[in-house]
Amino acid sequence: MEDLGRVAWPPEPIRTERLVLREPEARDRAAFIELLASPEVHTYLGGPRPRDELERETPEVPQRWPGSFFVELDGAMIGHILLRRATGHRRPAAVGKADLGYLFMPRAWGFGYAAEACAAALDWFDGVFPGEPVVLATQTANAASMHLAAKLGFTEVERFEAWDAEQWLGMRSPVTPSG
Repeated sequence: MEDLGRVAWPPEPIRTERLVLREPEARDRAAFIELLASPEVHTYLGGPRPRDELERETPEVPQRWPGSFFVELDGAMIGHILLRRATGHRRPAAVGKADLGYLFMPRAWGFGYAAEACAAALDWFDGVFPGEPVVLATQTANAASMHLAAKLGFTEVERFEAWDAEQWLGMRSPVTPSG
């Protein structure tokens, strides 16, 4: 995966009804490590990374590049959304397209925050890269992620086997500007 390429970064924080999507900051490091070390978060992602390894390897300001949004609720980081180029994707249909990924703290599950934040990130993407499709891959066993993909307008391109599980690749058709 690579960053999105030439784009003015960071954008102004994106505000939704309840959330703020913003560039990562040093104050997010501990929460980001918690996110990556969470067994619940990584149930369908191959398992968590060891906390001591994350403490050693995570820079002071984690994930700071174009397309990386930290999601804030009431001043606390609750999730991470990442839009990157799928240059080395396992599936030919995804190669070169923007790929949407997201992780949210378990305490933030079930409130619609992921849908709200991902929709805002996709709106930002459509404004910066009009007419470009976005892909999303998830395990078919991850019912919540499959539901979110459908809610965000992703439709199935294919299913495939990887990491000892059935995977789903969806694509969101480009939003074309009206007028």
